Amino acid sequence: MATEETACEHWRTNVVIIGSGVAGLACALALAPTPVIVMTKTASPVSGSTALAQGGIAAAMGRDDTPEQHARDTVDAGAGLVDEERALVLAREGTEAVRRLIAAGMRFDRKPDGMLSLGREAAHGNARIVHAGGDTTGRNLSETLVEMARATPSIRLVSDAFVLDLIAQRGRIGGVVAVHKSFGRIQVHANAVVLASGGVGGLWLESTTPLEATGDGLALAARAGARMADLEFMQFHPTALVPRQAQRGDRLALLTEALRGAGAVLLDAAGRRFMPSEHPLAELAPRDVVARAIAKRRAIGEPVFLDLRPALASRGAAAFPQALRLCRQAGYEPTREPVPITPATHYHMGGVATDGDGHTTLEGLWACGEVACTGVHGANRLASNSLLEGLVFGARVAASIRGGEGSFASAVESPRALLPTAPLPLEALGRIRGRVRDIMTLYAGLLRDGKGLARAVAELAALEAELQRLASAGTADSAGTIGTAGPTNDYPAIVAWGELRNMLLSARLVVHAAERRTESRGAHFRSDYPQTDAGWQHRQVISMTELDHRLPAANSPLRATNAG
Repeated sequence: MATEETACEHWRTNVVIIGSGVAGLACALALAPTPVIVMTKTASPVSGSTALAQGGIAAAMGRDDTPEQHARDTVDAGAGLVDEERALVLAREGTEAVRRLIAAGMRFDRKPDGMLSLGREAAHGNARIVHAGGDTTGRNLSETLVEMARATPSIRLVSDAFVLDLIAQRGRIGGVVAVHKSFGRIQVHANAVVLASGGVGGLWLESTTPLEATGDGLALAARAGARMADLEFMQFHPTALVPRQAQRGDRLALLTEALRGAGAVLLDAAGRRFMPSEHPLAELAPRDVVARAIAKRRAIGEPVFLDLRPALASRGAAAFPQALRLCRQAGYEPTREPVPITPATHYHMGGVATDGDGHTTLEGLWACGEVACTGVHGANRLASNSLLEGLVFGARVAASIRGGEGSFASAVESPRALLPTAPLPLEALGRIRGRVRDIMTLYAGLLRDGKGLARAVAELAALEAELQRLASAGTADSAGTIGTAGPTNDYPAIVAWGELRNMLLSARLVVHAAERRTESRGAHFRSDYPQTDAGWQHRQVISMTELDHRLPAANSPLRATNAG
């Protein structure tokens, strides 16, 4: 049998980017002509959360709007944890990012007079959401960026490549170990590694995110020793569509916030609006407020509905083609009746801790997009700031890397990554995966308490031990080794195992952070600590060390600039 070294292909490039969403592609394009490899575990680079985004891109493009106003709304929505300086960077550079897209030929929706058609969403003080094809903005943006990347000679797009671990070279990150569907096991050596792999929404049963959102980048960074921030803050989208028929654990389609911005209203089982009594902004209240108001009713068995008809009357059906299509596919006719909705995990405000240029606490490693915690979202992301963050911080990561380009990375020894050499039982992997999602939904969902979080800690630890036993049973050298150089039919099994490994670590990190934050703030609500505590007005930073040793909560040195 070939040894691990001879059975592994070696690639070399200046920068390797993990993830082909808006952040990863924005970074790759801004790096040109620096050679870049963009890797994604999916079969197509047009995938992930970017392609699903309906809400549009928030940017101060209107005559009566300014980046300063946009930044203030961002800070207000973040419940005291937003870094004010970085929010202003996001808003100011965001307008320029949208202008660059327009110059590159992206067709944003316009009014009859040729001006941009600007929508308004929850917690925005102005109409500042730009769309491209109504609520198909994300797909159009993803396809535009992929097309631009394919036309850029310095960018190599590699699909069907699952990254197993980061590798270090002389105290810094110098590449990745991956398995490719056609090439088998690969080491990619690079001067810089960029995590742009998305979030952790797939850890919960009810989620609007793609099922491949399994916390891969978060787990990669954690295993390598990076610090992470604000992991307890998972945003639940208030209006995920509940289909007439669905399989448990399927991804739920979201009904864009822009619908409520255009006039759609939430109704209780009796057909009455209830949000005006919950918040002065009613349906346009911050997402955590709206989501909890809905969850409170659903918890006692009362269904909640979204009536799209006022929005369709004010903006026209052409403004929401995807919402109409999704409702009809789910078995409803939204022009005649309200449709049932539920809160579902949507966006992770926490992630790998970075500075204002996307650099992590590890040399050679950057992060951007949902996997990163830049400080611009705080405890509750402002609607439609996510695509904007990917554009802005993807470009900032590129500028940071180009400003510090050094010598070409040399070959390094691969870590002895836990890669099973014999097939793992897919049924067992599926069972453990389902149990992880059950645990996160039951104990780390929209409403949490200390007892449930403690139970989650114990149950997740038991599942991780079970996965390790399964993997250990298949690590002895044997014929037919999976993940060696050359094509492999075992790629789906490797991905299933690798995703589950990442899910378990990410879940443990999120639960640990939620258990430590003994207050309610933004998207993190503890029924045993229902009040906001001024003593917790700071970012919570953790690492694998805290997780392994279960250290008590302590103040983080990374504080929001608006914290007292």
